[in-house]
Amino acid sequence: MNAVPSPRRILVIKLRHHGDVLLATPVARTLKSRFPTSRIDMLVYKETSPILDGNQDLEHVWTLDRGLRGWRRLAHQMRLLMTLRQQRYDWVIHLSDQWQGAVLARLLSKQKAIGFDYPKRKGSRWAQFFTHLAPVAPSNTCHTVEQNLMALLPLGITAHADEARCHLPVTDASLTSVRQKLAVLGVKTPYIAVHPASRWFFKCWEDERFAQVIQTLAEEGWPIVLTSAPDRQERELIKAIMGHTRSEQIVSLAGQLSLPELAAVIHDARLFLGVDSVPMHMAAALGKDTVALFGPSKVNEWRPWMTRFRLVYAADYGPLIDPDAVDTSTNQRYLANIPVEPVLAAAHELLARGNPAA
Repeated sequence: MNAVPSPRRILVIKLRHHGDVLLATPVARTLKSRFPTSRIDMLVYKETSPILDGNQDLEHVWTLDRGLRGWRRLAHQMRLLMTLRQQRYDWVIHLSDQWQGAVLARLLSKQKAIGFDYPKRKGSRWAQFFTHLAPVAPSNTCHTVEQNLMALLPLGITAHADEARCHLPVTDASLTSVRQKLAVLGVKTPYIAVHPASRWFFKCWEDERFAQVIQTLAEEGWPIVLTSAPDRQERELIKAIMGHTRSEQIVSLAGQLSLPELAAVIHDARLFLGVDSVPMHMAAALGKDTVALFGPSKVNEWRPWMTRFRLVYAADYGPLIDPDAVDTSTNQRYLANIPVEPVLAAAHELLARGNPAA
């Protein structure tokens, strides 16, 4: 029995990056599980909305286009605000620390507006925008999914294990498209999906070492499918890695995939190998065995969630800058401490254990 009456409409706000949005899907899943007749919508940045395509827990995904400038941006925001107010949301749940989301929570909620009790917002007017503030765990003590789900504690809701899984639908159209592309390249399943790039290059490993790992796996008989975003730097990183390899088993789809197609590539893979970035979270959401290379990130907050994984952490092999001290715009790579051997060992261990999806 629910501790509170079922609301008619709920809005969840997550104005962050792709991975953040994916890691917020358990909130929608839990709400839909507890209030199956409620309409649950989500507000995200426009560029992140594909991560929610096909999500059956959501009635509608509203998007904020932050690429607009000047009067176009203001006009867009005003239209969005008026449209959202017409929805007459009973509850609004704001899952991050932006003031914009706090203002929307105050303006749009009829009954409950929930935000987090961020330490950095104490002493400000932050609390005045909400009817309830949810607790914030100390830094790097719990996973981001767990932190997101704490937003439901003021409602008396604690997520069950099946509700806490991230939700990433994979469409038949994306699977068909990807399988055709891989067939042209001569790739058959099972293969290993490798995503060496991140939108922040400080999270990337050395090209030569990545090449050595995938060359070894290819020589052992595994087809390797390299992927990246369309971004020029990411495509050049893949090109550099390919330049250090010499196997026809290694192919690249770098810059050639939509986000749903990337999900399809990962879906059909036997193993995912990559760095701390959204494809790693996609692999975990799809239940894939995952080898994740981490540098100066808060490991307990961002590790793969609810899948079988091996995490190779640069700090275990030498000094590492504190995550809070990183200049995210730097081109310096902070994973240089990681040798080839533990990455290969992690891949071999997971491959030897059998396919969890089988």
